[in-house]
Amino acid sequence: MNLEPSDRGKELQERLLQFMDDSVYPAETTYRDQMAAAGDPHAHPQVIEDLKAEARTQGLWNLFLPHRTEWTPDPLTNLDYAHLAEISGRAMHLAPEAMNCSAPDTGNMEVLALFGTPAQQEQWLVPLLEGRIRSAFAMTEPDVASSDATNIQLRIERDGDDYVLNGSKWWISGAASDRCRILIVMGKTDPDAPRHLQQSMILVPVDTPGLTKVRDLPVFGYQDREGHCELRFDDVRVPATNLLSEEGSGFAIAQARLGPGRIHHCMRCIGVAERALELMCRRVTDRVAFGRPLADQGVIREWIADSRIEIEQARLLTLKAAHLMDTVGHRGATIEISAIKIVAPNMALRVVDRAIQAHGGGGVSDDFPLAAMYAGLRTLRFADGPDEVHRRQVARQELARHR
Repeated sequence: MNLEPSDRGKELQERLLQFMDDSVYPAETTYRDQMAAAGDPHAHPQVIEDLKAEARTQGLWNLFLPHRTEWTPDPLTNLDYAHLAEISGRAMHLAPEAMNCSAPDTGNMEVLALFGTPAQQEQWLVPLLEGRIRSAFAMTEPDVASSDATNIQLRIERDGDDYVLNGSKWWISGAASDRCRILIVMGKTDPDAPRHLQQSMILVPVDTPGLTKVRDLPVFGYQDREGHCELRFDDVRVPATNLLSEEGSGFAIAQARLGPGRIHHCMRCIGVAERALELMCRRVTDRVAFGRPLADQGVIREWIADSRIEIEQARLLTLKAAHLMDTVGHRGATIEISAIKIVAPNMALRVVDRAIQAHGGGGVSDDFPLAAMYAGLRTLRFADGPDEVHRRQVARQELARHR
């Protein structure tokens, strides 16, 4: 099993590493200054647009889409993109968006490319691919255990040439941004159909009457720049032509959407862990306690060694999952996809936690990125399915081999 990137992937890797060094890392201070000057946690600082323009000129744009389409005539493999996603994860708040490769847009663009009509693609996919707008994916609900997608209660009811939506959603990432123009909403069209055929997906512009942003939910006190919103749908009416695919296909579309997205999340987690380990090594080399550098303390060296070992293990498992997706498809990689979704965020949390400890009080402050890293990573143990659901999936398939 060859987990190395292709020649094209290696060339893009080198180009992305240079872009990170020359443009992204130096822009982090500018980003902080512009956000502070804006006084709005959901502002869109100019430095993002500057980085997007630079990434486009360097060919580091829309690299995530693995399907051959009119917009991606020569797509990268999942394996090639996995190596690139790790690099972008080292600056999670800047690099993915600079490359037009940030969630939830990536998953939404894949859905539109695979299931959208030509009219839907022209209206929504093209401006997303061009980076002119943002989008959100509305599945999770406050009143049900949304880890089981068949629990979804928001109703989507046909009324003549329209569909009418009623219900609530929350933790809808990206919906607080002024640049968010379209939602992909999952709801129930036929409560009497078989369990996995009750749900559908539909496109809802954010300015549709009856759609209300109730509040923006913080994560451990941090307000995400794109937001995590609670939304209410009160007789929200959209044309029937906004339906994605056909009634009852919502669950299947959701599964198609989540496979590649989990690879992206996990490789970015590994990038975060690598940067946290780098910060930890610098800190313990510079700081002296009890007459010698912290790096000379045995416990610190254990933290560093364990972090390196765990990062390498998680990377290999994630790259194996990407390789299997390329060679045998999503169904042939279900165990590995679920496994990495458990392993990568938990590994990164451990590494970041050690780095926080090595930084002392500074580690939990905003003087370093570690506290924000931890908050973001902790949410990934819920996103795209909680750990417990993925463990259930792995166990079910493992047991099936012995029956």
